[in-house]
Amino acid sequence: MATKLGKLGVWASIDNMTAPDAVKFAQQLEQWGYSALWIPEAVGRDPFSIISFMAAYTEKLIFATGIANIYARDPMSMNAIHSTVAELAPDRFIMGLGVSHAPLVKDIRGHDYQKPVTTMRNYLESMESALYMSATAAEPAPILLGALRQNMLKLSAEKTTGAHPYFVPTAHTSWAREILGKDAWLCPEQMLLLETDANTARTMARTHMAIYIGLDNYKNNLKQFGFSDADFENGGSDALVDAIFGWGDEQALKDRIQAHWDAGANHVCIQTFQDGANTGPDLALLESLAPLNHSA
Repeated sequence: MATKLGKLGVWASIDNMTAPDAVKFAQQLEQWGYSALWIPEAVGRDPFSIISFMAAYTEKLIFATGIANIYARDPMSMNAIHSTVAELAPDRFIMGLGVSHAPLVKDIRGHDYQKPVTTMRNYLESMESALYMSATAAEPAPILLGALRQNMLKLSAEKTTGAHPYFVPTAHTSWAREILGKDAWLCPEQMLLLETDANTARTMARTHMAIYIGLDNYKNNLKQFGFSDADFENGGSDALVDAIFGWGDEQALKDRIQAHWDAGANHVCIQTFQDGANTGPDLALLESLAPLNHSA
């Protein structure tokens, strides 16, 4: 699958789309030449069901979870899903797993949020030993971890195919590559906004960043790269916004993507946004950036 994955994919929430519209979106990405569609799991659809549905109506697009919450399923169930979707979409499925965040796990799901790295290690080992008595795919689907900090990145390289960091600057990519080594996959997510006015771009970016800057996992990770508590106040400092969000003209957005590649990313998952009056990904921007997948 490494050769099929390509260097550029799309990260998008499709929960606001109907299932038929999600299929049309996936088909359009495939037509434009993107190699992968990454979708999250939070409080919407089951990601594996919709991935299986979209895979049935596409031919070569790879589908990935970015990420599936390990607190949502026990290891035996997750192992069964891993094998089942790999069978339904051979060589077209990547299972991204993560520990999510304490508020989502504790307050919404009602579970105890345990030490992230220990919990993930135990979970992966339980998946490995889980009983599964059914047909299997010719090749198992890759597993990536939603890894941010050093120990989870090390676990990604040790126990899985690699890492899918989210809400990170390009500096994180170069740092993560050093920790992962040269062989593990590194697939960071990058937020993009086609807007050249600084005030407008940063205002729009803060709207989309609001849900993330209050989460400790992201804050603690970003503090490793020179940010302090003050950078997370009032919607985020200009420096924080500019580090997380790629904004500007099309060339500026291409340069941001290239910066991740130069820093050691195998594959960049771009998440495009529109102005506040419009929801969903910026399709025009996705169309214009799609050729990068083949020219990189």
